[in-house]
Amino acid sequence: VQLQASGGGLVQAGGSLRLSCAAPGRIFSRCTFGWFRQAPGKERESVAAIHRSGSSTYYTDSVKGRFTVSRDNARNTVYLQMNSLKPEDTAVYYCAAKSVILTSPWPAQEEYDYWGQGTQVTVSS
Repeated sequence: VQLQASGGGLVQAGGSLRLSCAAPGRIFSRCTFGWFRQAPGKERESVAAIHRSGSSTYYTDSVKGRFTVSRDNARNTVYLQMNSLKPEDTAVYYCAAKSVILTSPWPAQEEYDYWGQGTQVTVSS
């Protein structure tokens, strides 16, 4: 299963981008989705996540108040709205999905089953 991530690009500091992650319909409703990023020379880190139920979200501290994760079950798509972007947000962004039961806790990065190909986000100062 391949997730399709899109929406990256070059933006000035303070600008906005919206990333999209499309998943096959046969898995979408069963999955918790995560967004991750990897900057050059750094390890991949978790950025945000949205639970299968849609009622719970997670954000790493550095993006709280600036990024919003959401899901559209009708379109089988997860979004990451990124506002007030900073140069330190520059990275390749990945979406990932894991099939879970409704009571499952947040998956660890290594537990995600499906990954997208990554989309580059570059924020200029």
